[in-house]
Amino acid sequence: MTSVPETSSNVCYRHPDRQSYILCQRCGKTVCPECSVQAAVGVHCVDCAREARQGGQYKRRPAFVRAARSAGRSSSTPVVTYAIMAVTVFVFILQAIPGLGVTGALQFAGAYVQPGAGYSVGFEPWRMITYALVHTPFAISSPFTILHILFNMYSLYIFGRILEPMIGRWRFLALYVISAVGGALSVDLLNGPGQPVIGASGAIFGLMAAFFIIARKLGGNTSQLIVLVVLNLAIGFIIPGISWQAHIGGLIAGGLVGLIYIETRQRQRQPAQILLTASVLALIIAATVVRSLV
Repeated sequence: MTSVPETSSNVCYRHPDRQSYILCQRCGKTVCPECSVQAAVGVHCVDCAREARQGGQYKRRPAFVRAARSAGRSSSTPVVTYAIMAVTVFVFILQAIPGLGVTGALQFAGAYVQPGAGYSVGFEPWRMITYALVHTPFAISSPFTILHILFNMYSLYIFGRILEPMIGRWRFLALYVISAVGGALSVDLLNGPGQPVIGASGAIFGLMAAFFIIARKLGGNTSQLIVLVVLNLAIGFIIPGISWQAHIGGLIAGGLVGLIYIETRQRQRQPAQILLTASVLALIIAATVVRSLV
């Protein structure tokens, strides 16, 4: 999980304050989404597009469409997405081994950050992250339990392949972790302290929220995403055993981080982006500490 160094080749040739990993398929220059033109094959810079525009071959698309298509064709492999998926699947396999107690060791409940809740458990705040790595253990008597991890990993695969190349590896990792922690905080505030939760859905909702914010800001059509989010939220309220609290917390945390990313995407605002992103995490930690003292 290493980020690509910010060198002169990683900034748009027309906007040196904008970091990008999209290359013109003709001349190889780095272009930001605003300066990319969708061609029949790949993406071209505006200069190459201008030279070959005699027959009207190029058609400008909304900034979000250009960014999403370019991210999909980018050589920047979403290694963080794949790494999270690999770790989650590995933990799922460990859960199936009798006697290891992996699920109980990684799950989260409010009691783990509420010393005065009256439960015989220790103060283990790291569970606010680890719970996103465990899912409903596979059971031969009920093989459909595997749908829990399959649905979450498929969603992570879909959104990760678009978001990670678009915003960068470390930003994507921060978004995923903060969304998971935000979901845990919501569970801590809205759920009973003795009710454990597991699953990556809180973090997945954070990715959905960030994707929605970024798409809206870049002019993308988000109507289908709204329907998807509303349906998944509704399922959490209708079907027993689903933690809607984690969904709401992840949605809010991911939306905040996505808004920070898109509003501070200029290179000169990177320090502010780091500070604001860290502030969201610090705010969640502070709220958890205050909650533990109540």
